Amino acid sequence: MNKPLTMAQTKRPGVLAVHSLDEFVIAVPDLEVAAEFYSLFGLRVEREGNALGLYTFDTTHRYGRVILGAKKRLQWLTMGVYAEDFDAFKEHFKSLGIQTVESLDPTSSDGIWIKTPDGFPVQIKACQKSSPSMPPMRTFAPESNGAGRSPNKSKVKKVHPQYLSHVLLFTKSVTASLAFYENVLGLRLSDSAGDDLIAFVHSPHGSDHHLLAFLKSDDYGFHHASWAVESIDAVGLGSMQMAAAGFKEGWGVGRHVLGSNYFRYIQDPWGGFCEYSFDIDFVPHTIDWPAANHPPDDSLYAWGPDVKPDFGLNYEASGKEFVSNRA
Repeated sequence: MNKPLTMAQTKRPGVLAVHSLDEFVIAVPDLEVAAEFYSLFGLRVEREGNALGLYTFDTTHRYGRVILGAKKRLQWLTMGVYAEDFDAFKEHFKSLGIQTVESLDPTSSDGIWIKTPDGFPVQIKACQKSSPSMPPMRTFAPESNGAGRSPNKSKVKKVHPQYLSHVLLFTKSVTASLAFYENVLGLRLSDSAGDDLIAFVHSPHGSDHHLLAFLKSDDYGFHHASWAVESIDAVGLGSMQMAAAGFKEGWGVGRHVLGSNYFRYIQDPWGGFCEYSFDIDFVPHTIDWPAANHPPDDSLYAWGPDVKPDFGLNYEASGKEFVSNRA
């Protein structure tokens, strides 16, 4: 295991806001298939009772859980807050008339549970900050000095992501979701595109350009989890790593405009995606990001292959069954 990645506990004074997407929880119809996919992707997958825990090899933090269900479906999100802000959040919810709901987690009753405008629950929990507090590590090839600098293909090591950068959710209303995560949970708009099409939010306590993003759909759902890697080589090598295992479908390699990161999306066995991401924009806790709404045609990617036809299709809502063509 690599040296554990530690996150500084940066905090913007006088601001009540969640600091991290502490964990996402999804259901899938086959845990064995899920364990294989996420292990091949480069995550550390731990069997924990009737669930799978998703970790990186650079931290002991559990970023996600996968449980058994009839189909792939987003179950809940856990958002982290600082312990000294927990009671203030209780009062904040009360002042807004936010109703609490019963815990869905059979392993824990911690925190406060509320529902989003889309109808799925969010847990608010006091915990350590797991979102990054400084720009992500970047590794580039050394300057040319009379010798070859490319990694030797026969000596390439398996790509292991460093941390969970963000999650993109399908939502019935980008406008309503944005209002909820801003006004109720204290996140802030980074950028958006189009009229109720897509929006990106970050934590004012410091996070990548987006901690969460929202894409318009007929229903809520889990589009992708984005995992940070330390080089553009790792993005390409990760793509080859998954292709060699039969997971060739996806999108990229390319570079996003909003967020600026280099990307490769790997389509999972249920039609969603996992993203290898390198060099995403970072929003320190000391600045206000210049948020703006952008033309859709000039906001998705600067370069890369054509977008996969079903990239924006919500298989959790469409009624269509995704059929994997894994080689």
